[in-house]
Amino acid sequence: MTTSANGRRRPPTIHDVAREAGVSRGTVSRFLNGGHYVSPAARRSVEAAIRKTGYVVNRHARSLSTGRSDSVAFLLTEPQEKFFEDPNFNVLLRGCTEHLARHDIPLLLMLAATDDDRRRLTRYITSGHVDGVLLVSSHSGDPVAAELRAAGMPLVACGKPMGLGSRVSYVAADDRDGAQGMVRHLLAGGRRRIGMITGPLDTPGGTERLAGYRDVLAEAGLPYDPALVAEGDYRRTGGEEAARRLLSQAPDLDAVFVASDLMAQGVVNALHQLGRSVPDDIAVGGFDDSAAATAVTPALTTMRQPYDRISAEMVRMLLAQIAGEDTAGVILPTELVVRDSA
Repeated sequence: MTTSANGRRRPPTIHDVAREAGVSRGTVSRFLNGGHYVSPAARRSVEAAIRKTGYVVNRHARSLSTGRSDSVAFLLTEPQEKFFEDPNFNVLLRGCTEHLARHDIPLLLMLAATDDDRRRLTRYITSGHVDGVLLVSSHSGDPVAAELRAAGMPLVACGKPMGLGSRVSYVAADDRDGAQGMVRHLLAGGRRRIGMITGPLDTPGGTERLAGYRDVLAEAGLPYDPALVAEGDYRRTGGEEAARRLLSQAPDLDAVFVASDLMAQGVVNALHQLGRSVPDDIAVGGFDDSAAATAVTPALTTMRQPYDRISAEMVRMLLAQIAGEDTAGVILPTELVVRDSA
């Protein structure tokens, strides 16, 4: 803080920073707006002056001059309770927040569970309140991604949005390859009647993980049996319900690949209630390597998604789009984590 002529303390201004750094006000302004045409020596001087004076950018003033809000939306098209139940969403939110903080950009959490929510938030976003959107959990038929892109809004999705081809940039784990790795692991353990509980089949993870399961059955010369497959919803209770359906259809199964750790936690609970031992009677493999994987006994063998890399890539690609660059899709590898359940 500095002292004005009337003796009152006032926040430091860009003029104070320029005077402390020994550079022009224009140099400080260019530094604050991206650092273009600022020499390394001047950059170091301005950074030191900002630290010494305690200068904080007036975001409202800067947004008026640049036409930007200097904020980004994290848009989750799921019910609010699912955000709090599923640990993956919190991990992604934390990672994106941390990576944006390095650029001094705040992240706004938006939940759109209903059609009315989606329409309201789409209007808000396209009215200039944010500079870009990180879209999480897009379902087939969900118009949000297409509407945002049609409005020219910078957008990066977590997972490849279904039905939009290359029109939307995305970052995804290699769901199909990860599913293949898990089913091969179960086969290598001597299991032959391997069931699967899928994710919602209107999501890319749901369809890709089922495709990976079918790939490896064909590779091993095993027939695909629809009675060994039940659709889940990525919830713990959904996993329990799907496990009961699966056992009623195929009581002789000896392993089950579950498309998320949270559902797999429900599967293990259901199997215990039904008197089945894990892994002696039925081996269980999950997907994600989330907190749910180690919150159940036995701990889950699972496929690790690289959430920190996913969030870092989503932020990098979105900032590139905001700067006017074109971005495409990025697919990152998963990793088998062997624990006690399989």
